[in-house]
Amino acid sequence: MEDSGYIGDPDRISVLDGVAEALQSLAAAGYERVVITNQSGVARGLYRDCDVERVHAELQARLRARGADVEAFYYCSHLEGCDCRKPDVGLVRRAVLDRDLSLADCVVFGDRESDMRLAERLRIPGVLVNASARYAGPEPALRASRLDEGVRRFLAGDRA
Repeated sequence: MEDSGYIGDPDRISVLDGVAEALQSLAAAGYERVVITNQSGVARGLYRDCDVERVHAELQARLRARGADVEAFYYCSHLEGCDCRKPDVGLVRRAVLDRDLSLADCVVFGDRESDMRLAERLRIPGVLVNASARYAGPEPALRASRLDEGVRRFLAGDRA
């Protein structure tokens, strides 16, 4: 989604170009698509857990309308002091157990330093999307301007 700050209202969702195609490509390659997200707006009192779930449901509906989907959403609603807030690995570990995934076969696609730190901590590839933006975190496996480009290059075996 386009990053427009704290989003607790499904009407504020804007799906970026190429996202549906990227998810379709990952599905065709046998990857399960799981969203791991920090949602501290809940702890800040800006919106509630049910609002996060409504946003995820709307995002899923918009993706499905374009022939794509996500298998699961995991989110951290805390500000700090937990192991589930990215870049900590708690949510990924939970998803791996819940969904019977092999961590060695996983990859992180993200647009923030916390996403690439998560990949680094898990010792799996990280693909930095929106690579034209200022970035000072750990070096990702790949940099791409859009998600579909990053997925295409990752699936082709391109690595930095």
